[in-house]
Amino acid sequence: MASHCRQLFICQLCGLNSPYTYYGQKPPNTRAIVLLEECFVTKDPFSPDKERFLVLGSLCSLCSTRVCAGSDCSLFYTKRFCLQCVNKHFDQFPHQIQTELAKKKQSSKAAVS
Repeated sequence: MASHCRQLFICQLCGLNSPYTYYGQKPPNTRAIVLLEECFVTKDPFSPDKERFLVLGSLCSLCSTRVCAGSDCSLFYTKRFCLQCVNKHFDQFPHQIQTELAKKKQSSKAAVS
């Protein structure tokens, strides 16, 4: 069910928060755009164009956690997955995705060291 009221999106992993203007797959004022998932969307504050919008995040398709679209919090692979579920079901993702995630883990460990 699409919602048009102004509410607050909060990522349950990183705490990113922003008001959103729409939740669903067909943002208002856009021409024939259908998103691949139900998303929390806000108008692009950096553009005067009414058709421009930003996707803030979505719900994890496994655990329904509200997560932002940032790569530190979620992964979109046919559906949205929070990184906790990605780690729990790591072996069920294709090898290429596993390799990319492993590289990302190594670079984030190196940045912390």
